[in-house]
Amino acid sequence: MQKLILTQTLGQKLSPQQIQFIKLLQVPTAELENRIEEELEINPALDEGKEENPEDLGENGEEEQIEDNEDEVNIEDYLQDDEWGGYKMYGDGNHAEEDDKDMPIAVVSSLNEQLVSQLGYLKLDERQTVIGKQLIGSIESDGYIRRDLEAIINDLAFSQNMETDVDEVESILMKLQEFDPPGIAARNLRECLLLQLERKHDHSEAIEVAIRIISQCFEEFTKKHYHKISKKLGIGDEHLLKEAVEIITKLNPKPGSSAGGLMKTQYLIPDFILANNNGKLELSLNSRNAPELKISRSYSEMLQTYKKSDKKDKKLKETVTFVKQKLDAAKWFIDAIKQRQHTLLNTMRAIVNFQYDFFQEGDESKLKPMILKNIANQINMDISTVSRVANSKAIQTEFGLYPLKYFFSEGIATDTGEEVSSREVKNTLKNLTSEENKKKPLSDEKLEKLLKEKGYNIARRTVAKYREQLNIPVARLRKEL
Repeated sequence: MQKLILTQTLGQKLSPQQIQFIKLLQVPTAELENRIEEELEINPALDEGKEENPEDLGENGEEEQIEDNEDEVNIEDYLQDDEWGGYKMYGDGNHAEEDDKDMPIAVVSSLNEQLVSQLGYLKLDERQTVIGKQLIGSIESDGYIRRDLEAIINDLAFSQNMETDVDEVESILMKLQEFDPPGIAARNLRECLLLQLERKHDHSEAIEVAIRIISQCFEEFTKKHYHKISKKLGIGDEHLLKEAVEIITKLNPKPGSSAGGLMKTQYLIPDFILANNNGKLELSLNSRNAPELKISRSYSEMLQTYKKSDKKDKKLKETVTFVKQKLDAAKWFIDAIKQRQHTLLNTMRAIVNFQYDFFQEGDESKLKPMILKNIANQINMDISTVSRVANSKAIQTEFGLYPLKYFFSEGIATDTGEEVSSREVKNTLKNLTSEENKKKPLSDEKLEKLLKEKGYNIARRTVAKYREQLNIPVARLRKEL
């Protein structure tokens, strides 16, 4: 027996205008012009240029209304939900004319996307492509395939209804191991290092020795037993051995983690310009963020003509509706661009105030621990708003171009109870490893102890995490002869 049951649910749904504004907020300056060009193309009621104040006035010196009050476009009405209630206009900032400062910034696709893209360049049949994609899906974030090939064969049988064997899968794996970054899709560290060395192969004696060390003396190498390696391989030249070891230590043990790999470079225009005028910090938006847009005069006049017309037939009503919709959309877009400017400026002002000491001197050690919530609380906006502003935005200072993400970092407690930026700790860690005795490099445990002596309360696992983020190898791989 079938029953018809009615249920009520309460939920929030973003309006199309809200979604458009969110997208506008996320757009970096470099792409804003394209976005405006798109809007100008699809909406003939939107025009470039300054608003025409005197000419827009009617005979009595009062501005003529394009539409009835109840239909006026008001951006705040579109943003009534709690999550977006923080988007308010706080007044225009000064948009000083400045020279365009185009700076390159790397835009990186994911490791999986890079590998699938490279797979497309191989002349594989459909079956081989399926196996290749299954193998790529098994590659971990550091670039290794640690799953047994038999397990991958089982996956293909269950998910793709494909029967295969180790030889076929391994033949495709070898093709993947020729992809960039070098060392990708290795099954262990030894294979990873060999793949990179073979890619470097130029028949030089040092690389030949390096390949022999990894292929025949890998265990001795990991334990730094250079005397045993020299004896086993019959290498009498200490300088040659040292050169070979140096080549190995410069290889990347985690090729996946560095897979900016295939980078495409685009030019990013700074969204903000910060000038230091005798100690007074002056913030402005890049002028490209303040385009001059206006309502098309011809469309405004067209609507007025239609409204005064005596004819009220269906076709005329449809025309009036179309024109009015385009005018509403144009007004909304102009307001949204202004809203974007104010939101960007408010957020950046809060960041500059929070990190005031850094912006005065450009000294990394002056950076305070700062999270999204700190800024959101200052400007009474949602954390998601701050996140959208910080994403893909940059500021030009006299010290260089910085992505906004650079200024956000977690805090580390010191012996005095104060918090310092994790960036400061990383800087100290980098200095410690660069100044160490390379014949006896500092272990993570020793680094932890030295950092604590400097007042940083930090655990060994955090030292290891920061070291990896700085691409500093473990102590045994930093050891030199």
